[in-house]
Amino acid sequence: MSPVALLLLALAMSTDAFAAAVGKGAALHKPRLREALRTGLVFGSIEALTPVVGWALGRAAAGYIAAWDHWIAFALLGALGLRMIRNGLAAPEPDVPKPESHSLRLLMLTGLATSIDAMAVGVGLAFLDVNILVAAAAIGLCTLVMVTLGVMLGRVLGAIAGQRAEVAGGLVLIGVGVAILVEHLGAA
Repeated sequence: MSPVALLLLALAMSTDAFAAAVGKGAALHKPRLREALRTGLVFGSIEALTPVVGWALGRAAAGYIAAWDHWIAFALLGALGLRMIRNGLAAPEPDVPKPESHSLRLLMLTGLATSIDAMAVGVGLAFLDVNILVAAAAIGLCTLVMVTLGVMLGRVLGAIAGQRAEVAGGLVLIGVGVAILVEHLGAA
């Protein structure tokens, strides 16, 4: 795989995480660069690990993973999106400000949901002449950068749109899940 193709693959794999990160940033009270980097590290680490897992599984059972990856991503992103919408539509309590950061558990669940497609790509890479460690590192690094930028962009959007930004972020997550599902079902 050429360096340009690897870069394009890494960018493509990070777009779902970027969209989710914008929503995550909007749901926080003025997230700082430290929180954006933390989120980027969590998402980037997961996004780097999943193609390696997919590659290993691809060597063993490619059909099983490819048959279910889109449903798993759809369910996880849909559930997380509905949670964000519910939080965004809830009447704000005057004494309860937006959180300063998201729990590690929530970040990991969102990161996993947006990286299911990277696992499927890893399955495909198992059948190509690709150094999986280089590909995984490129995907992880690109995701780290894109998610960090996404959280900071979400900060701006959250300040402008207020609670509506969290609803919009939830809709984006659901939209990403639906797009993954439609893409896979359309290809079948």
